[in-house]
Order: sequence, then structure tokens, then C-alpha cells
Amino acid sequence: MNDAVKRMLQKYNTANQAETERALKEIIQEITLTGLWRGKFFEHAAFYGGTALRILYGLDRFSEDLDFILLDSKTKFDWGLFERNVKEELSSYGFEVIFSEKKKQTETAIQSAFLKTNTLKALLQIGVKGFNNPDALIRIKVEIDSKPIGGFDVESVYLREPLPVSIRALKESSLFAGKTHAALYRAWKNRIKGRDWYDLVWFLRRNIPLNHLYLEACMRFGGEYANDQAITENIVKNLLKTKIKEINLNDVKDDIRPFLRDPAQLDIWSVDFFHHWIDQLNFE
Repeated sequence: MNDAVKRMLQKYNTANQAETERALKEIIQEITLTGLWRGKFFEHAAFYGGTALRILYGLDRFSEDLDFILLDSKTKFDWGLFERNVKEELSSYGFEVIFSEKKKQTETAIQSAFLKTNTLKALLQIGVKGFNNPDALIRIKVEIDSKPIGGFDVESVYLREPLPVSIRALKESSLFAGKTHAALYRAWKNRIKGRDWYDLVWFLRRNIPLNHLYLEACMRFGGEYANDQAITENIVKNLLKTKIKEINLNDVKDDIRPFLRDPAQLDIWSVDFFHHWIDQLNFE
């Protein structure tokens, strides 16, 4: 086993094969970021979303995709420019992957690609035997928003593994704003994403201030806020409190449960629980 991969795997106390596969996927995500860094990707883009929160800021849940924002919307973006760097980086750690850009019939701001590797071969690379499905694949989606809404702030954060390289990412206050907008207005396949509400409480517990300018820009762009007055802390708190009363908390729990090592922590979730933490919200 590659020494760096072995070191990365040691931080996971996996109890079964499913947890080992999840750890493997996270390791591949981190190596992918290093490959993108070598290709100078972060001169043009910033990392955001749940995986950015986990890898760079310590969010205690699993996240599946790698999400990015293009810093200059006038720049023409092509995932193919970074394919070689990503594949070579993963290959240097023993992982052979296919990198393919998703071709869309209609042009959208979101440009997607997929990393795919054989699960059996990848598990053998980290010393795991007994996996009996030779055709199973690990898939990691990478997406970039090429026409992002302005108002977010970025910073450079050092990746911990496999190398301490500098990753440009949205600041926590801006990530908090994006997550708040998602909790209020995003519906995924007609259901609420419990991950958004889990992350929201994670920000509030850590007393991260909210970038209200970015939140307001997102709300105005989406047509959810048309008032001439700027949003206030009370407006945001009331919107969140109203929303949590309207949604089915059991559905919210069902969505987040597979992403947690300790789902028992969801037992305390209630409307009062969320209202308590929403009251802690403060603007940057």
C-alpha cells in the first residue's frame, strides 16, 4: 500500500466494509483536490459545498460530491483541461480512474464531470480483501458553477492530506450563507435535504457569523426577496423558524442519517431544538 494512502486511512476507524468504502471515497476526493491544485485549478475556482466543509473545516459528516465556483464568470471553463492532472495524481497513489465530462443537451451554468474507478481494485490497493463484486464502481461527481451569484468571500485554506497544498475556498461565513439559502429554498427531487439543516446547526453551534450580503444576493437572484429594505437578522431567523415548522422532520432525518457515523444524535431533533440554535444566528 502507498505510504501516504496508508497514513490517510489510519484516521478512519472503520467497523465494516461500507465504512471502508466511504473512507476510500474520501481519500480519492482529497487526492483529486491535490491533482487540481497541480493543474492550477484554484487560480480560477474556489471550493465550496458540504465536501469543502468536511475536508477543510472539519464538518463531521460524509459528503459525496466536489463542488466549485468559477471566480470569473467571463472565463470559459473546460473540465478537460484538468483531466490529465487529476488522473496522474490518482495514478501516483495507485488509483486508476476514468475522468469523463458530462455532456448536456441544453447549456446550463453547472458543468459536471465524473471520476470512476473499480471498487474492487481500489479496495485491494488499500489492503481490503473479501469484496466479491468485481464490476462495482466508485463514482465521484465534480461540478463547477460557471455563472455564480456574486457577494461571496474566499480564502486560502491548507489541505491536510495527502499534501499540505493551498486550496482556495469560500470563507465559512459565505458557506453559511449558501447553506442558509439552500435550507430555505432548495428542494431535491421534491424533498427537503436534511444535510442542509444538519450543516446549518453545525455553523450555529460554532458561532460562525453569516455573510448576509451574499445571502441577500442569492435571495434576490432567486426571486425569494424583493423588499427594498436589506434583510435583517430577525428576518432570516423568522424565515428559518417558519420553514422548520413546515417541513417533515422525519423526512429530514431520513435524508441525513446515511451520512452520519452516529445517527442517534438525530433523536434530539425537534422544532424547539432548531429554534434554539436559530436564535444564536448573527450577521458578519
